[in-house]
This record gives sequence, structure tokens and C-alpha cells, in this order.
Amino acid sequence: MKELEYPFDSEWILKKKKSLKRTLLADGRARIKKKIAVLGGSTTSDVIAALELFLLDSGIEPEFYESEYKQYWQDAVFGNPELDSFAPDIIYIHTTARNVDFTPNVRMSEEEITSALEERFSRLEQMWQALGRFHCPVIQNNFELPFFRLLGSRDAYDPHGLSNFIGRLNEKMYAYACSHEGFYINDINWLAANIGLEKWADTKYWYMFKYAMALEAIPPLAYQLCAVIRSLFGKNKKVIAVDLDNTMWGGIVGDDGAENLEIGQETGTSQAFYEFQQYVKAHKDLGILLTVCSKNEEENALAGLDHPEGAVRPDDFTLIKANWEPKSINLENTAQELSLMPDSIVFADDNPAEREIVRQQTPCAVPEIGEVTDYIRVLDRSQYFEVTTLSADDLKRGEMYKANIQRAQAQAKFASYTDYLLSLEMIGEIAPFRDVYLARIAQLTNKSNQFNLTTLRCTQEQMADFAASPDHITQYGKLVDKFGDNGVVSVVVGQRSKHPAAGEECLELILWLMSCRVLKRDMELAMLDGIVKQAKAAGYTKLVGKYLPTAKNKMVKDFYPDTLGFSLVSASEDGSTVWELDISDYEDKNHVIKVTDRI
Repeated sequence: MKELEYPFDSEWILKKKKSLKRTLLADGRARIKKKIAVLGGSTTSDVIAALELFLLDSGIEPEFYESEYKQYWQDAVFGNPELDSFAPDIIYIHTTARNVDFTPNVRMSEEEITSALEERFSRLEQMWQALGRFHCPVIQNNFELPFFRLLGSRDAYDPHGLSNFIGRLNEKMYAYACSHEGFYINDINWLAANIGLEKWADTKYWYMFKYAMALEAIPPLAYQLCAVIRSLFGKNKKVIAVDLDNTMWGGIVGDDGAENLEIGQETGTSQAFYEFQQYVKAHKDLGILLTVCSKNEEENALAGLDHPEGAVRPDDFTLIKANWEPKSINLENTAQELSLMPDSIVFADDNPAEREIVRQQTPCAVPEIGEVTDYIRVLDRSQYFEVTTLSADDLKRGEMYKANIQRAQAQAKFASYTDYLLSLEMIGEIAPFRDVYLARIAQLTNKSNQFNLTTLRCTQEQMADFAASPDHITQYGKLVDKFGDNGVVSVVVGQRSKHPAAGEECLELILWLMSCRVLKRDMELAMLDGIVKQAKAAGYTKLVGKYLPTAKNKMVKDFYPDTLGFSLVSASEDGSTVWELDISDYEDKNHVIKVTDRI
């Protein structure tokens, strides 16, 4: 919904929140359902109302638990029957500088102030550790600067200043976040600075309603929080597709010539384009794929990308679509070639008409980037690529997709598809979950939509629980070939269960997913071989698998019977099916991947 995209009208959103919610719920979109507990140190009702809108717009349908006013610590530490029975998928702790119940003064010794700091942090840590009983991610606000400075500028660096105290408390929180999986910071300190502390800390809202920030600051807070939650559940975008002329440089390369483009350090405008190129290129290190979608001759496009004063080069882009096709078609083709959904693409174009055409004809995100001086701000504030985890596979994703293109080119040289697969010299690392891969495994469960039989979404903590449980069998698959390392690409989790028809004990496959970039490589057969081996060792004779249909996973509707040879147990009117495989006399199905438990 365009009204909920950055930049949005906060006052209008709060005024129209009920009608916006009705419109969103009536749009027919498939959404994942999540339970979110909001533990507040101030009034949180409008925070929840705004957050719900942004989550619905992101494909997440939330159900909320809201603590009583300022009961966040008590609910966390001492428990609350309502909260405990709610069983949240995410916990959000909405505290602010209003909840820092200590103000140092100049009569105190530094030792007294440090002791108070340790006491306040210990109280927070006790709360976070108590919430570990829910085995779900915890999102905690840091603390914004106070709205007054008793010591003036000295307040920032003197231990007797409240600004200094809050800064030190924040630093301890950051260290905790870096050393504890599943704990995340919502940076309201930056947000308050961005909005302006004068506006953020309008005290009339506190005295009248116990809002810790101004009413108009609540939608930006909710939007930023939504970005963190969206990232945790795999709703981030994956691709930046950029136009070229007057987007990546000033001028039209086909008319002006590459040598006359505005890019570099000569003028303010050329610097703005150069910095935008730098910003776009920096996303490669986050695992974001860079592509070009430009109405241009390819030769001219490459000349512009090779400009000696530019920050990017053609090799920085996984795909370059420079032709005279409609941009909407090029973006659809880009998604198809990358085995991604079109809604995973963010399209940046200076031309308002082109933006509107793409917005109307594709599900791509199309930010209103405005003038070149606004490009970075609009893309950054839109938070399409919020980072909550950063795995080794993320750092090399661009290379992985380029290698996939090389594989596709190599395939054309073989008459026999089996010969092609054998030529790849594939090695599969297939084994039970290892701690080193848990972040990537959890990331895959939240990002994989097409090749995902049940679309079960799991946190890293839940995956660790599966790995430790005697009632579960876990398996990841990593694939390497002569073109490169694909990383961890497949995940299977089996659970001890009763056969839905026979009643005997069986292994139910509650999660089976695979990255689409290794489709048709027989990795699914190698994964089945591995699961069967583990299941037989645990005494099972039957596997049971379910297919639960979604708007995006139709490609695996017949995966169990057609690919793996399972037999139908039951089918429901909603399209869900249950399948079984007798593994008593199972013979390995993979014959092209060399399998090991560690590469």
C-alpha cells in the first residue's frame, strides 16, 4: 500500500488507522500469522495500532499481547498467566529514556555512578534472561538521549551527565546483543535524532497521555520496528535493480557519450551520483544482488558502468538488462533468471512515469526516490534490507548467482542432462544441524517460499531446540561444484509422530525446503537419502510428508509423489495433502552428487 511506504504521513496514518486496517485485511493477500508480545514502559496502544498496519502491508498478520502500563519488567521476570499462555513468536520491549530511573548528579562519586549503571543493566539482563523461557526473538529499544542537558555540552562526556550515563548503558546493551543470539536492538536513539529530539520529546504527550514520544513519532517508530520483524521472518527484499541514465549518473550515455556523464568529484551533482553508486555497491556485502534494468543499448550501458570516475563496474552486477523492452518485462525476466519472486526486487528509477508503470504492472517495490540528492535517504529510510543476521553465505551470494548463470550456459553444451549434472562434479555436505550453520538454516526457513512444503517459519533458537531434541531428526544440505560453493541450500526436519492413517509411529517431515538456485540438481534426492539413513537408524520404517499450499509454493505441489515416489494418504479441500514412504527396502536415489558429512 503506497500510503504506508516511506515517506508517509504520520498524522494521516494515525487518523485513518481503522479504515487502513480494514482495507489491508480485505485485499486477499496470503500472510503469515505471528504472535507479538509488547511489554511497555509507557503507553503502547498507538504503537501497536501503527505496527499492525505496517506488518499487514509486509505480509505478516499479527496477534498482540499488550502488557499493562509499565509492567514490562514484572511480566518478564515474575511471569503472567496471560502472557505465558499467549506463547509469543516475538517479544518487543518498548522502553525509553523515561524508564531510566536514575539521574547522576555532581555530588556523586564516579564509583557510585558506575554502581548505579551496573545495577540498571543487571535489571535489564535479568529481564532478558527470564524471557528466554519463550525461546523466541527479543527486540529491545535502546535509550534515546534525554531532552535536557544539565551540564550542557559537558553532559555528553562527564560521568555526572545523564547523556553520558545513557550512552554507557546503551553500550552495555550493544555488547549483550553482539554476544546473545536472538536478541536485537531497535535503535530509537538514532530514530529520535533523525526526527529531531525537540519533536520526539514533546513533553505534553508524556504529561497528558504517558506517551514516551510525540504522537507523530509513533508511525516512524512502528515502521522501523516492523523492518526488524520483517527481516526476522524473511520478508526482506533481495535485489536492487537500477536504471542507469540520470539514476546512476547524470546524463544520457547514448546521447552524451560516456566521457561526458556527470559522475565523480568535479561538481556537487557528480558527487551525489558517485555517492549513490557507492551506496548501491555497498549492498553487495550484505548479500543483496545488484542488477541493471535500463532502456539502453548494452554497449552504451557497459561504457557508462566502466566510467573511470564511477564507483561501480559491470562485474558488480549479477544481471544487466540493457535493451528496449518494457522495464516491467525486464524485471519479470530478471526474477525468473534468478529463481526469485518479482516482489523480492527493489527498482530504482529517476523517471516518475517509468516508476508508475512498473508499480502498476509488477509487484516490485518502487520507491519514490525524487532528486539525486534524495536517492540514498529514500532507499535507506525505506529499510528494504534490514540486517538482523549476516551469514557467510550472505557475503558471497552475488558470486553464487553468477556461478548459477555459468551453470546454465554450460548446460547448453550437453545433449544428456545426466551428463551435464555429472560434469558439475557436485559434492554435497549433508548432515544433522551444526551450530555453525544455525543462523543460515533459520534464515532459509524464513526466506524460502517457493520450494517449501509446509512454510514452517523458525527462529534460530527453535532450530537449536530441534537439533537437541531426541524426538526430532534434522538435516542440512550444502552443495559445492566446479563453479563454486552454493552454501547451505536445503533444510529438512523430521518429528516423531503417529501415522495419520495406520496409527503406528513414523517420522513426520514437518519442514522441507530448498533454495531455488539449486533446482533440478538432484539435491532433493540426496537429502532424501540422508533423511532415510537417519530415520532407519532411529528405528522408523515410514516417512510421512505434508504439502500445505500457499500462494507461492505451487511448484512443489506434486513433489512427494513425482520426485520422491511417496504414496497419497489423504487430501483436503483446501489443497493440502499427506504422503507416505515405506523405507524398509529403500535404495538410494541420488547418483550424481558425491555426499559427505563435511566438505
